[in-house]
Amino acid sequence: MKIFVSTGEVSGDLHLSYLVENMLKIDDSIEFYGVAGEHSKKLGVNILYDIKDLAIMGFVEALKKYKLLKKRANEYLRFIRDNKIEKVILVDYGGFNLELLKLLKRDVPTVEVFYYIPPKLWIWGERRIKTLKLANHILVIFPWEVDFYKSRGVEVIYYGNPFSEEYSYVKERGESILLLPGSRKQEVQSLLPIMLKIVEEKKEENFILKLSDKKALEWIEEKLDNYENLTLEYKSLEDNVKKSKLAIAASGTVTLELSIMGIPTIVLYKVGWLNAFIARKILKVGLVSLPNLALNEEVYPELLQERCNKEEILKYMDIIENNKEKYYEKLKEVRGKLSGKNIVESYGNYILKGKIND
Repeated sequence: MKIFVSTGEVSGDLHLSYLVENMLKIDDSIEFYGVAGEHSKKLGVNILYDIKDLAIMGFVEALKKYKLLKKRANEYLRFIRDNKIEKVILVDYGGFNLELLKLLKRDVPTVEVFYYIPPKLWIWGERRIKTLKLANHILVIFPWEVDFYKSRGVEVIYYGNPFSEEYSYVKERGESILLLPGSRKQEVQSLLPIMLKIVEEKKEENFILKLSDKKALEWIEEKLDNYENLTLEYKSLEDNVKKSKLAIAASGTVTLELSIMGIPTIVLYKVGWLNAFIARKILKVGLVSLPNLALNEEVYPELLQERCNKEEILKYMDIIENNKEKYYEKLKEVRGKLSGKNIVESYGNYILKGKIND
C-alpha cells in the first residue's frame, strides 16, 4: 500500500512519526511518501519536501509564500496520480492542507483522505468546516473537539491524545528554568530577546535554552555566551524537563507536551502588529493554550501580545513558585483528561481499515 502524507511544522511531523511507527508495526509493507520532517524521515517516510522549507507563522508570511505553496500543491497532486497513491493523510497545517484537500477531491476523488489533527476551528471560527467535511475521515486528538464537531453535524474519530502515552509524568524535578522560544524563525526572534531579559534579571537562577536545532542559532543576534547562567541544549524535551522546575514557552503544541509531563509553564505569544490586528478581527480567542482548553480554565498563565513582557513573566514566576502544589494537581487533571488506551495504534488501525464515507 502507498500512502501520501502532508504536514508543515515540527509538531505535525512529530505526531506523524508516531502514526507511521505504529502503522508499520501493523503492516511493514506500507510505503510512505510526502511532505514531512526529520522525525518521520527517520522512520522511513520518503521525503519529497522537508517541512523546514514550509514553516510559516502569521498571515503576512503566508501571503509571501502563496505562489510557492500553490506550486507545491500541484506537484503533490501529480505525484499522487502518477504513483497510484491509495490513501492520503493530512496532518494539522490547516492553511495549506485544507487547500490541498479541496484539490484532491476535485482532481483525484477516488483517493481516500484522512485528516488527522484538523485545524483548530474552535479558535479560528467555523467557516472552514465545509472544506474539512470533504475529507473522508476526520481524526481528532482533543476530547472537546468531539462535541464541537458533533453539534455541527460532523462525525469524527477520537481515541485520546498521543502525548499521554508518549510522555511519562515527571515526578522528580530539577532546579533550572527551561526556555522554549519555538521552532520557527519569527517565534525565536520575537520571544528570545524577552526571555533573555529574564535571564539577565534572575542571575541567581540557572536557565536552559532549548532550541529545535542548531540552525536556529543563525536567527539569534544576541551573544548567548554573555549569559553565565544560561546553558544551550538540543537534547530531547523530556531530558530537559527532568532538569527543570518551570518552563517559559512559546504558545503551541509544546505547551501540551509540558503539561503531560507535569511541569508548570508560562505561555508566551507575540507577533507583529499587522498579524495581531488581523488575528483580533477573525479569531475567536478566549483561552489559547491547549492545557487550558483541556480544563477550560487558565492552568498555564497566558501572556499574549502586550502582556508578553519581562514584568508580567517575573510576576507569574513568583506566583507559580508560591503555589507549586496547586499547579501540579491541575496538570495531573490535564493528563487524565487526555488519556486513552493504545491511542496511536488505534488511529493507525482505523486508517488502514477505514472505508470511504458515502
